[in-house]
Amino acid sequence: MTRSYLRRAATIAAFLCLTLAVAWAVWRGSYAQALDPLTERGEADLALTVDRLTGQLQRYQDLAVLMSTHPHLTVLSDTAGSPFARNRASELLLAAADRTTALNLAWFSPEGAILAEARAGTVTPQEVSAFRASATFQRALTGALGTGIGYYGPERLRSYIFAAPSFGINGGVRGVLVVAVDIDHVEGVWRGDRPSVFFTDDAGRVFITNRSELLNWRETAGSFLPPEGDPVPVRRSNISGHEIWRADLSPYVPDPALRLGREMPQIGMHATALIDVTQAGRLAALQAAVVALVLLAFGAVIFWATERRRVLARANAQLENRVLARTAELSGANMMLRREVTERQEAEAALKQAQADLVQAGKLSALGQMSAGLSHELNQPLMAIRQFAENGALFLDRGKTDTARANLSRIEELSGRMGRIIRNLRAFARQESEPARRVDVAQVIATALEMTEARLAKDAITLHWTAPDTPMPALAGEVRLVQVLVNLITNAADAMAGTERRELTLSVTDTPRPTIRVADTGPGIAQPERIFDPFYSTKEVGASEGMGLGLSISYGMVQSFGGAIQGRNREDGGAVFTVELEPVPGERAA
Repeated sequence: MTRSYLRRAATIAAFLCLTLAVAWAVWRGSYAQALDPLTERGEADLALTVDRLTGQLQRYQDLAVLMSTHPHLTVLSDTAGSPFARNRASELLLAAADRTTALNLAWFSPEGAILAEARAGTVTPQEVSAFRASATFQRALTGALGTGIGYYGPERLRSYIFAAPSFGINGGVRGVLVVAVDIDHVEGVWRGDRPSVFFTDDAGRVFITNRSELLNWRETAGSFLPPEGDPVPVRRSNISGHEIWRADLSPYVPDPALRLGREMPQIGMHATALIDVTQAGRLAALQAAVVALVLLAFGAVIFWATERRRVLARANAQLENRVLARTAELSGANMMLRREVTERQEAEAALKQAQADLVQAGKLSALGQMSAGLSHELNQPLMAIRQFAENGALFLDRGKTDTARANLSRIEELSGRMGRIIRNLRAFARQESEPARRVDVAQVIATALEMTEARLAKDAITLHWTAPDTPMPALAGEVRLVQVLVNLITNAADAMAGTERRELTLSVTDTPRPTIRVADTGPGIAQPERIFDPFYSTKEVGASEGMGLGLSISYGMVQSFGGAIQGRNREDGGAVFTVELEPVPGERAA
């Protein structure tokens, strides 16, 4: 008996270990999968921040290059420079500094003497001497643009330095214009934005950041060193190629965080972004917990069935012993055996019912995952019903009952179509599918355009569409094909939202198969090979309608009635989507 209990305890412990291993594998896979789109959005945010910083510094670089040839400055190098010339040059530099919010502008001779300065006396002679010996000034003396970072003035303000050389008639450097940029002013535009971003110099010191509490910290292999105080340990882990940081740097810096980096050789710094991964971790933990619960439920059912079988086996053994030992009690033993067999059959029936319930639960789980697609498919008809209802109310107020009645008829049609969509979902749940039938492609396009008419008018989109003179039959599901075209038209409108030229072109052909083309003048498709992947979106990060499911659902709809859909970029700009349908047997459009 003791050995049997030990064997069952070992089996239960092994099953629990297996459940934990599977749950951990699901967590890690889900976590890594959730980090992929997070990395894409983080890379985009980091690129935007880098472009913003380089763009702001580029203005001061252009200022240094363009002003280095100004006659008021070059005259100081070509001549001894009278007090009047020096004052005029200083006034020129001061005016430029005031307009650009630069810390200071100074004109240096090749020997390192300050000939003119926007804000005189703000730096000490020792700082001027150190600057003359710096690599930034020496690079300018060689004829190249010198750049560097440093601290300016008694307040030790952070500054980025541009040293632009000015060439004389003989080709040599006759002077250097130095522009000191106020980093505090540059940071003021994006301080506090998300994500947390900081820029480090060659020594790993944080020189620019949108989190001011991280200034002058130094990044090392295993910790972050503040200017004062103890180092903050940083635990690094790698999950499917993603670097995860765990460090208590600041209440405004995420912990844990996804670390993204980018080199910036144009300004001699390294950009780092820390992206909050808390939601990704919670989602992965939830999925792992669901898998663990399912496995534990399955294990409980198996354990119950096994224990029941063990009890039945023991009862059968006892029954056989009684039959051999007590022939006189055979009748009673047979009755007990029949009762035990009945209980066994009931247990097996309960087990089969539990298995059927698990299958049904799996189907309900699949329907739950399709909820996003349901909301996407019903959104457009609902918006059209709302528009027709509002217009109908206005027409009733104006006494136009005929027009209001027409709007109510359209509401009735759209409600019927929504009912067909729901019937399609119900058929899917029952493993049924509505067959494709003969539809008029031109009428389907007209319905889709009617549903999107308000959106096209709101965005001032020019529509190019000429309906064919004769019907163009094809095999398709009418409601599903309308939804596909509505999705393509609204996606085209979204793509052209930020463009000046907004033209939408629809065309149909019947050779070799009935084909619909939807073309726009937007920016095109960045990755045409991924356009039909679930959750892949080309819309702006954080957009409220950028779920990335529309084209994936459209792809499945078109394939459901034997068609094909493709997307590519046009040679003259924009994107074009092609929907090919099956022809009606024995019929061909005129």
